[in-house]
Amino acid sequence: MGSPHFPCFTSMAALLFGFFVAASWMPEFAAGKTRHYTFNIKYHNVTRLCNTRSILSVNGKFPGPRLVAREGDQVLIKVVNHVSNNITIHWHGIRQLQTGWADGPAYITQCPIQTGQAYTYNFTITGQRGTLLWHAHISWLRSTLYGPIIILPKRNESYPFVKPYKEVPIILGEWFNVDPEAVISQALQTGGGPNVSDAYTINGLPGPLYNCSSKDVFKLKVKPGKTYLLRLINAALNDELFFSIANHSLTVVEADAVYTKPFETDTLLIAPGQTTNLLLKTKPTSPNATFLILARPYFTGAGTLDNTTTAGILEYKLPNTTHHTSIKALPLFRPSLPPINATKFVNVTQFVENLAKKFRSLATKQFPANVPQTVDRRFFFTIGLGTSPCPQNSTCQGPNGLKFAASVNNFSFALPSTAMLQAHFSGQSNGVYTTDFPTKPLVAFNYTGTPPNITNVSNATRAVVLPFNTSVELVLQDTSIVGAESHPLHLHGFNFFIVGLGFGNYDPTKDPANFNVVDPAERNTAGVPAGGWLAIRFFADNPGVWFMHCHLDIHTSWGLRMAWIVQDGPQPNQKLPPPPSDLPKC
Repeated sequence: MGSPHFPCFTSMAALLFGFFVAASWMPEFAAGKTRHYTFNIKYHNVTRLCNTRSILSVNGKFPGPRLVAREGDQVLIKVVNHVSNNITIHWHGIRQLQTGWADGPAYITQCPIQTGQAYTYNFTITGQRGTLLWHAHISWLRSTLYGPIIILPKRNESYPFVKPYKEVPIILGEWFNVDPEAVISQALQTGGGPNVSDAYTINGLPGPLYNCSSKDVFKLKVKPGKTYLLRLINAALNDELFFSIANHSLTVVEADAVYTKPFETDTLLIAPGQTTNLLLKTKPTSPNATFLILARPYFTGAGTLDNTTTAGILEYKLPNTTHHTSIKALPLFRPSLPPINATKFVNVTQFVENLAKKFRSLATKQFPANVPQTVDRRFFFTIGLGTSPCPQNSTCQGPNGLKFAASVNNFSFALPSTAMLQAHFSGQSNGVYTTDFPTKPLVAFNYTGTPPNITNVSNATRAVVLPFNTSVELVLQDTSIVGAESHPLHLHGFNFFIVGLGFGNYDPTKDPANFNVVDPAERNTAGVPAGGWLAIRFFADNPGVWFMHCHLDIHTSWGLRMAWIVQDGPQPNQKLPPPPSDLPKC
């Protein structure tokens, strides 16, 4: 945890402190405590795959420190920038009710924290418990700036599943031997696909299947007959990942900090930005074997990919009678994962869809699924890749000599040079953004069929404005313009319900009949199927400016992003408060 800040007590402060201690016993004060963290962003030399590189890290840790709080707690994180890059941190999946200034995406809710500057993110965790993650939200800096958010239930409240013997965060990441900032800079310059990562990692370690990594291995040491809670996070930049542990079944009990109906699986697919809590029940007696923990990509695109596999090892504590046996001498089991390339194996795509449909909300009295039953506003967004023209007298490496681009309803979102939330709050949006984002594609076509001849996208900073508490239904339709591809879409500021998904083109007359509005999965990040569609619903009950984007960072960089503006409601607790005094300036 970050270092706590202890105020110097004068007699008056001591008196007030005494009052607050007494007051904390009163029911209305028992909601939560205030937790202080300091995140120092510094350079840090890290060696992986026999390659040493200076990375950005928090407090000299990679992956970064755990942020631990209880539901109902207020959290203050002072982020101090000691590096030459501009920095912002996003608390991925935190609802940020009335605390939009603390959300973190650069030029959406804040200007970045500049060198030598600091900013304190201040929010309260309301109605959430489980696992989330924090990460940088500017350019590709989240490749090394990330860590877990662990939200424990309120005091005296228990999990709706068996109490685990131990809890273990498992963060999947991506390692580049070169600076990822140089990778994205080159890709945007040439217009081609970016160079891929050199390895995937488990808790920052590539594992034994890579050259020069026999010592950089994550080991999960367990005892027989126990239940472990694995807090699984995908912090990779550009890859959805399959995850499995040899000869062990996993029980899913929570996703994106929302409890789910428990279900068992041998293999999980987790997209960047998604989190899943899994129960791992160990074997009743020590099996005299070790087991590989594997993660490797699920690939639906047509470009290059890092088709490697990261591995950790599940080790049982050996009985005292066998201490002369070397762990290395034990047989090592390996799980079987689906084939990487989903474009060649239809059954992989089917497996992914079946898995997605297993996620269901608990929908109990204590943990209800508040799905909008009626819809005020319907939106239909096409999402996918396209192209933009190559500058004159230069050659580009994208499709047909053009530049790769990505868009929502054929608009590639251009980041403004000042934060949209400030412009919105001050009523000075002129020249920053417009509010005419189209509610449906400007031109209808066969979205998943033969692509149209013209693949160029428009470029603009447009947003959708929603009155407070509007119930929204949004259908996200993948397109095959430059190849169908899976897109993990992340919505800031809200959880949404996945009421439907399918392949091919969405049919507005037939498909809604099959929507699940009883116990659909509630998430903040969800995969739009390659060559398919996803239907979500949410209440716009959080005033502010909220980013929505593909969580594959290359697609975000190419423009697969947009913003929702939710207006203030009539009540005082439905309005966005003024910005904090230390909000960074552009």
